[in-house]
This record gives sequence, C-alpha cells and structure tokens, in this order.
Amino acid sequence: MPLTSPRLWIVATPLGNPGDCPPRALETLAGVDAVLAEDTRRAGLLFARLGIKARRFISFHEHNETARLPKVLEKLRTGQSLALISDAGTPLLADPGFRLVCACRAEGIAVSVVPGPCAAVAALAGSGIAPYPFAFLGFMPRKQADQRALFRAFASNGCTLVFYERKNRLAATLKAATEALGNRECCVARELTKPHEEFIYFSLNDAPALPELLGEITVIIGPATKATVGPDPAQPPDIRGLIALERTQRPDLKPRQLARNIREKAPEYSLKELYHLLRE
Repeated sequence: MPLTSPRLWIVATPLGNPGDCPPRALETLAGVDAVLAEDTRRAGLLFARLGIKARRFISFHEHNETARLPKVLEKLRTGQSLALISDAGTPLLADPGFRLVCACRAEGIAVSVVPGPCAAVAALAGSGIAPYPFAFLGFMPRKQADQRALFRAFASNGCTLVFYERKNRLAATLKAATEALGNRECCVARELTKPHEEFIYFSLNDAPALPELLGEITVIIGPATKATVGPDPAQPPDIRGLIALERTQRPDLKPRQLARNIREKAPEYSLKELYHLLRE
C-alpha cells in the first residue's frame, strides 16, 4: 500500500528493544507527512535509536486529543498521510487515538495498521496463564471501589484478565482483585523486552510484599478455578462494574450515551438512574 495515499497509519513501536521494530514500520514512520506522538521528545529519541527521521512531529495525547482532532482531520482531508504512535507498543490500547480512528471511519478516511509489539499480548504469551479467552482492561481506575466493581463484572465469565498498572498503585489493586475475584493465579510482568525483564508469579491470596517495581507493569490474572469462590452468576449484573467497563471501553462517549449503552445490558435500571450514577 503506497505511503503517498492519504490515510492514517496506526504504527506499533518497540516496548524497549529497538530490534523489535519491523521494516514496514520503519518505512512508514520515515515516509509519512507527520507523526502524531504522545511525547514528541521521547518520539525523537526513539527515532534516533531506530536510525530514521520524521518529517514532522505533532503532539497528540490524552489531554489535547479532542482539541487537535479538527486540525488532524483537515490534514488528512487535504491529502496528507499521518502516522499515530504511542510512547511504546500498539496505539489505542490504553493510549490515545480512539476518537481519531472513529472520526476517520465516520468521514471515510482510510485507516491502516502496521502491527507489532504490544505489552499486553507479550505479557500474556510469556505468563504461562491460560491465554484465551482473555479480557484486556487497560489501565485500572484509581479508586479501589471502582476497581472492585470492574473486577466483579468479569468474576464469573471464565476469562483471563490483563491490565496495566502503575507501580505505586500495584499493591492496592492486587488487594482489590483478591476481594472481588477470590484466590487466582497471577503474574506481574515488567520491563518487557528490556535487559531487566521479569515475570513474578504468585496466587492472589499469597501476594508477596512487592518492592516498588521499576518500569512498565502488566498484570495477568488467571480465570476462576473450581476452588475459587465467586459471585453467583444468577444475580443481576453489578451496575458499577458495568459502568466502569463501559467507561473503559468507550471513553469518547458522554454520560447520556453511556447510560443508553449500559441500559441495553441492565434494562432493570432507568436512563435517569443510570445518568445519575454516571454523574456521581
């Protein structure tokens, strides 16, 4: 597919090891009119390690995505070809870009993906925990009550759970997972593809007092076993878990639209009730 055709390229970049950047990604990043990057300074350092140069970097992150969207779309409409990257790994997976891709699809602007590294998939593949079915939860909510609600929404579906967490919140999040899910096998993966790569294994009931781990952290929690005590699947859906899940999956939607989506899964709640819960 020629780079000269106007389109948005979603390009995965290395997690840490520059050798993981495939030739097509290098060609695309060097050939597009501009590269949309979360952190242009980090992107410049990455390009230097990869031995390529960008024609132009444009700052594009979660705090300016909405404001930058019209100008980015205008560049695409006028025939430019742009690439979207995150700080590391595959864009959109817990990183900015979802609104942009939706807008491109709505306007008929071509979107292509150059696949490559992804921390969630790499950690899952190396964890030794059942690889499918799995659910990717992105970054966990900050509040433990919201974390427990999100975990409960997946407690009885038989999935392995994969999510990202910041090092200073890891212990509290594992505690919330234990309270909501019961005892399950767990793997904490950090510094993937880097010299200090590490997989730490334990059961949630026996979670070690982990030191403050350095680097990016991905957590894998296995599905329930027969010995795991979980919620009764006959019980009505946990509404706060559904809200937390819908917010994670559709961060672009406003509360009223989220309420309509959630009501399809929980018709026992009125739109008014759901809207008030979303506004809390």
